[in-house]
Amino acid sequence: MPYFLLGLSTWWKIVPTNSQSKQYDKLFFAYMDTAITKGEKLYQADNRNYEACFFLAAAYGFDGRLHADRRDWRKATVSAKRALDYLEISKEANGLSPEFLFGQALFNYYAVWIPDNYPLLKPVLLFFPKGNKALGLQQLRNVADNGFYVGPEARVFLMKILLNEENKPEAAMPIARYMATTYPDNAYCQRFYSLVCFNQGEFRECERVSREVLDKLNRGLPGYEAISGRYATYFLGWLMQNKYKDFSKAKDYYQRCIVFSESTGETTGGFYLYANLALARIAEKDKDQQAAVRYYTVVRDKSERNSEQYNEAKAYLKNKK
Repeated sequence: MPYFLLGLSTWWKIVPTNSQSKQYDKLFFAYMDTAITKGEKLYQADNRNYEACFFLAAAYGFDGRLHADRRDWRKATVSAKRALDYLEISKEANGLSPEFLFGQALFNYYAVWIPDNYPLLKPVLLFFPKGNKALGLQQLRNVADNGFYVGPEARVFLMKILLNEENKPEAAMPIARYMATTYPDNAYCQRFYSLVCFNQGEFRECERVSREVLDKLNRGLPGYEAISGRYATYFLGWLMQNKYKDFSKAKDYYQRCIVFSESTGETTGGFYLYANLALARIAEKDKDQQAAVRYYTVVRDKSERNSEQYNEAKAYLKNKK
């Protein structure tokens, strides 16, 4: 248990960077490897040791999760298969604790979701059992409500799935609010909550949290890095532009959003694209043609062809040739 929880704590040092930072990888894998070694020793001594099965399934699962983030599909697949083997054994203990449902919940949901979104991985999934998305969500809610070790992890997955995959932001909101309130210095939970608030039109709360994020980033609190800054500055730029009509402050926040995006290499769309689009429109309004051309050029180059923003940028640039 201690090695697994230390590994989980190390994992949460990686999460705020969208798993970009690799400085904690060796330590994370070392903790999980140790948890696995001790768990397998217990299991070999007693093949009905369900506690050992739980920690083996969890440690292999998180190990595979980071290998997948690192695009090491071979190691990710091996770890995933071993995690599932121990999950299968531990099914007999499902009535003992909701912790045992966590891995099964994720597998049931993503075994259906992955082939729909990553067709290249379909051949790999032929070696795994079939999933059940509805059952997976039901199990995940159970763990989120009742789990101790992995309850917070279950809530994180549940709010992400509800917002991003199920398109149910209203269902994600109470979970996101709970996580941001319970872990007020967790950059990932705060920025996710601000995103849900923004999507749901809770602009006052979005502004409050975004300002908190920037303040903690400026003070150098752990986990508050450029990715969180990118969220906060975009939301504040949008609010300055559309709610307060303070275009000078809006420009400043949007420009900072662009700098944050470029510093993390996240310039393929999203906040980076829409910050450039907003700056282009503000520049056009200010009759600053040079700036408008510069920002619209980025929008044209980064947008999907024939999208609304692509056509807007293309029409403006063609007119100003």
